[in-house]
Amino acid sequence: MGRTGSTRRTFVVGAAAASGAVALGTGRAASAAPAQGRQQAVAVLGGGVAGLTAAHELAERGFAVTVYERRALGGKARSMDVPDSAKGSRKPLPAEHGFRFIPGIYHNLPDTMRRIPFPGNAGGVWDNLIAPKEMMFARNNGREDLRIPIPGEKEPAELTLDDIRRALTGLLETGFHLPLHEIAYFVNRAVVFLTSCDARRNSTWEATPWWTFVRAGQMSKEYQRILAVGVTRNIVATKAEEASTRTVGTLGEAFVFNALGRGADGPPDRILNAPTNEAWIDPWVAHLTSLGVEFRIGWTVHEVRLGGDGRVSEAVIEDADGVRRSITADHYVSAMPVEHARRTWSAGLRAADPQLARCDKLQTDWMTGLQFYLTETPPVVQGHFNCIDSPWSLTAIAQARHWPGRDFAADYGDGVAKECLSVDISEWDKPGVLYGKTAKQCTREEVAREVWAQLKDALNDTGKTVLRDGTLHSWFLDPGVDGIGTPHPTNQDELLIHPVGTLHNRPSARTTVPNFFLSGDYVAVDIDLATMEGANASARQAVNALLDQAGSSAPRCTVTPLFRPPELESLKRHDQFRFKAGLPNAFDLG
Repeated sequence: MGRTGSTRRTFVVGAAAASGAVALGTGRAASAAPAQGRQQAVAVLGGGVAGLTAAHELAERGFAVTVYERRALGGKARSMDVPDSAKGSRKPLPAEHGFRFIPGIYHNLPDTMRRIPFPGNAGGVWDNLIAPKEMMFARNNGREDLRIPIPGEKEPAELTLDDIRRALTGLLETGFHLPLHEIAYFVNRAVVFLTSCDARRNSTWEATPWWTFVRAGQMSKEYQRILAVGVTRNIVATKAEEASTRTVGTLGEAFVFNALGRGADGPPDRILNAPTNEAWIDPWVAHLTSLGVEFRIGWTVHEVRLGGDGRVSEAVIEDADGVRRSITADHYVSAMPVEHARRTWSAGLRAADPQLARCDKLQTDWMTGLQFYLTETPPVVQGHFNCIDSPWSLTAIAQARHWPGRDFAADYGDGVAKECLSVDISEWDKPGVLYGKTAKQCTREEVAREVWAQLKDALNDTGKTVLRDGTLHSWFLDPGVDGIGTPHPTNQDELLIHPVGTLHNRPSARTTVPNFFLSGDYVAVDIDLATMEGANASARQAVNALLDQAGSSAPRCTVTPLFRPPELESLKRHDQFRFKAGLPNAFDLG
């Protein structure tokens, strides 16, 4: 099996001039400066989606913004170059931490994307989103794979609870070979959650593991694999036995209504029409540069210190040359992932706001990408496929076929590779099929061989040869993974997971320290999941808190919540009365 190196890409910021008025999410003109009459300085600590969003909103409102990023702008969302893979005038092969997935349940992130100019696009970067035609659940051991067409954006008439029941039942009966009584039971559990009031969700269901809620232990292996493990480990990298029912159910509700055409920004599945940096991150950085945002790449935050006046006095940062220095600003936005951010909060800062200490209880896990470059386009589904029986909970997509206007072989690499098969590995702690080792115990080469074998088990098991060894050109594993195959594996880019009780440890964007704000997918927002949407929404909340503290007259950021189906509100109000009376949900059969 061919191997490519794993040196991290050096990010080069390109600046582009922009003219005309800047459109805010609220549709109102921006204030040139905060109310005090001078341009206030903001240090944004982290340059992922949360940090770039905060910088975007603040720069539009007249603040002087500097973003400090230890590695590369875009964070886990970025794409990167495969080192030494370009030949002639071609670009390097594109790689990534994991494939981008921007479903129609997102509203805040698409709003930001519409406000990032892109040549030839009236809708900015948002116009670079395209909708795959279908998705697939790939089964092992000769079982037929389930291909599901992805519905369009047609808004239906108001749905009744019976309509929802029928839709869910029809999908499960058509797509999965489950006993009818198990389908009926799962649909009932879905109805219970859909009609549960917020108080029941935030207490009872937040404290109930998904495995327990759907009674997986009493059901068939198929039920367990598809409806318990498949919708937790494969999707959100959380174990079904531990995952909060509130988290899993809330996202499930959003996707169900998205699929039914209700309250969405677009179709349930959307991807970018080019490598992420080309289609989104590079234009975003160029636009922010044109707004006056300054970037310090290769600068690592070590400590955020509290001064004697109860405000952040400085941040200690190691610059790109390895020199530690103190930087000061009027305001500080911590926009790093929680596992990195909490290491930078000084003892004084933690003592000033107890919610920072609670962040130590938040848990992360590994969900990491591996790309295979192929010399032919395999006959796989036109969209994402979920290898639901794979020991390492693999999900994947053949990307190049979704990049119209680009000839992959002519534009990237050495002219031989024609496709990029991008795979997310969600389970790193279970034995594989080749070596009997977990992914963390394998070398990088063994991980690639193991993932390839698991993909073939899922795709080549019904008499078709979808993946052929002879087409494998090379592979690339996320360079953030280090030390695998040794006793001390590490991952620079872990994913926030949601065991029961996580909700109550998620902090707000506003802290009790007047000039310190939190932004990131671990901050409490309406979408209760580690997502780019959560990072974007939290940054908007942080900016609004900062505007309040600064006394700015600039319009506040719009923060759009997840869609709440109005046809279920009366049932939720009824459940609220039952919850207060200590009664179960009216549909709960136990």
